[in-house]
Amino acid sequence: MMRKLLLHVFPSFAAGGAQMRFIALANHFGPAFRHAVIALDGDLGARSRLSPELDISFPPAPPSGSLPLRLWRYRRMLAHLKPNVLVTSNWGAIEWAMANFFPLVRHIHTEDGFGPAERERQIPRRVWARRLALRRSLVVVPSRVLLGIASDVWRLPAGRVRYIPNGIDLARFRPADAPARAEPPVIGCIAGLRPEKNVARLLRVAHGLAATHRPGLVIAGDGPERGRLAALAAELGLAVKFLGDVADPAPLYRSFDIFVLSSDTEQMPLSVLEAMASGLPIAATDVGDIADMVAPENRPFISGRDDAALARSLGVLLAATPRWHAIGAANRARAERDFDQLMMFQRYGALFKGDRGREE
Repeated sequence: MMRKLLLHVFPSFAAGGAQMRFIALANHFGPAFRHAVIALDGDLGARSRLSPELDISFPPAPPSGSLPLRLWRYRRMLAHLKPNVLVTSNWGAIEWAMANFFPLVRHIHTEDGFGPAERERQIPRRVWARRLALRRSLVVVPSRVLLGIASDVWRLPAGRVRYIPNGIDLARFRPADAPARAEPPVIGCIAGLRPEKNVARLLRVAHGLAATHRPGLVIAGDGPERGRLAALAAELGLAVKFLGDVADPAPLYRSFDIFVLSSDTEQMPLSVLEAMASGLPIAATDVGDIADMVAPENRPFISGRDDAALARSLGVLLAATPRWHAIGAANRARAERDFDQLMMFQRYGALFKGDRGREE
């Protein structure tokens, strides 16, 4: 029997949360599926993280043009490739859902959150586009915030929406064997350097805390903001280590004392799960599901989405050195209980196979 072909359409295949989840799924299922990946911007930066044993191709995206012409080209490509399942990612791939409105193929749409344009509120035309284009699709969301939006704002049928939390490799992301607290303490951040991650906020906060706590700051990740952030760090006189994209961040987490995420918008960030599994205390802005993801012991350090609030919570956490281990251990226990990637694999596997009895 021919293995199912899954066609995945990403706005970009640069390293990011949705891309890393797909890579984990594809590597886990191995030869069980064939895959084709289209990166609409042509960026295949995360490709190297896929297992070389996968049966996977990377068709180029069809050329641009007017919206009707793009939809026609996408539909023609679907007819040509004949995938068993079309899997689209986020708003940037919504036109593929439109092209499949009169279904040629079973469609799964994954929605992981919003960029800066929808940080404060949903854009009406995008709401209507999702409401119409996704009514016949199966929509997968990783956060309860998004589950509410899909139901109450996009008004999608309840039977068409699935909540599947992101999962983490608990063997790979684990606490350090013998954590040795650094002096000064090391604050770590792993994030795409894009506007919505607002790493500039973290730099400003670290500068404000430098006189009292002298924290070291390590930032891993890459993106269009890197040059601006490096210039801001120099302007503030901060000694920041910008590591760029790190292929295996697991050992890096074990070198941190505290993990910080200063984003303006998130839903269920993998970096927070990775930090939890690595036994770290976390200071972060209160966006998406983050406050519900971390252990209760960590929740006081999830702050409002502004510099002053993050500075207060991070400052208190930096001063609470004796509590770091207990907070980190509670986060690890929470990750073990609720965010084991095996549960995520089982649920996505059922969706990809079309086993409706196991989707629920």
